[in-house]
Amino acid sequence: MKNFSNLLIKEIKELLNKQLIISLVFILVLFNFIGSVTKSEMKKAMAKQKVAVLDLDRSEISRNLIGALNMAGFIIEEKTGEKEKVIGEVRDSGLDLLVVFPEGFGQLASSFQPVTVETYSFLKGVSLGGRAKTEAVKALINSTNDYLSNEFLKKRIPDADPKLLKAPIKNREFVVVRDRQAEGSASMIVGALTAQNYILPVILMMIILYSAQMVITAIAMEKQNKTLETLLTVPISRGAIVAAKMLGATVVGLLSAAIYMYGFKNAFSFSDTNVTKAFGGITPVLKQLGLTINTQGYVLFGISLFLTMLCALALATLLGVLAEDYRTAQALSFPLVFLLMIPYFISLFADINTMALPAKILVLAIPFSHPFFAMQNIMFGNLNMVWLGIVYNFLFVVVMLWWTSRIFATDRVLTMKLKWGKKKVVL
Repeated sequence: MKNFSNLLIKEIKELLNKQLIISLVFILVLFNFIGSVTKSEMKKAMAKQKVAVLDLDRSEISRNLIGALNMAGFIIEEKTGEKEKVIGEVRDSGLDLLVVFPEGFGQLASSFQPVTVETYSFLKGVSLGGRAKTEAVKALINSTNDYLSNEFLKKRIPDADPKLLKAPIKNREFVVVRDRQAEGSASMIVGALTAQNYILPVILMMIILYSAQMVITAIAMEKQNKTLETLLTVPISRGAIVAAKMLGATVVGLLSAAIYMYGFKNAFSFSDTNVTKAFGGITPVLKQLGLTINTQGYVLFGISLFLTMLCALALATLLGVLAEDYRTAQALSFPLVFLLMIPYFISLFADINTMALPAKILVLAIPFSHPFFAMQNIMFGNLNMVWLGIVYNFLFVVVMLWWTSRIFATDRVLTMKLKWGKKKVVL
């Protein structure tokens, strides 16, 4: 046991080298920088924005609309003169939105004649602020249309409610999840869950791929530097050597994953903006429907992720044995990347539980697939799928560990290599 612990510490020290520490520190600095820039842009988008207005009508309705824009948090910069000249002035200035009220706007609107408000957006780039301005103007015009139509209906049918006349049919939405029911919008719930979990597939892909690449590279470098022969002479079983390599890479991989997740949290957490408030009202509905993760759920997800990492490391160990040097080790990671991309994209755009049975079996046969869908299955109570994935990955790890130990028990671990020209493994 002491020899195994010493070997495990040795593997962790080799993987957790100076270059890795520097790269992880750089990742933290980079994510913090991205987060600060993104949050700064979000604050700009939420702050008061300037809007240029050209009022050629000067009617009561147009002035009320301008006042409403001001009350909505916009700084109004009124322009005078001919429309084409004003368009040129705004284009050359720092403003990016111009609203034009044409002559006769008030008279036509009050008499319910077709009338057009012109908005000119001057794109100087892509930002949240520009979109917020145009959407605010559209919302203001829609509310004005609603107000004018209500006033018209009140005059024609004074005893009726204008809102009831325009929308006599109401929609009351309910969402049912298993045996739970709550009043709410299904689209809002899906949007909230997507907003909460959109980064999880990226994190999973990086964790698995990064850990696997560490093992492939480490074994390839040991073969290249002729240190693998020395390691095999240590008085410890070959199976323990394989287990120490896999467990050491798992520990370092989980540490790197924690740093990645912390960096992502700092970079893409917008709790201090109105973005979170947009989904804040849906939180009680999610709790009522049971679409939250408890301690048991996180434990199951952790087990699934841990076993998946062991599956990736077992395959990486075999691929590392085939590598001759560092350069070929990088090329041999391609099969892992290919297998990872399949569940990654499917988890972003499809529901594994509604896929056709042959496609579903094919995807779930990839051992890396199960943690990508585990969180969703836990939320919706599909625990049998989670346990099936855990059992499948455990058996996969046992078989791969037995196979890898058989290889390490012979001299083939030193002589196996992949001949790209002949497309076969030479023993």
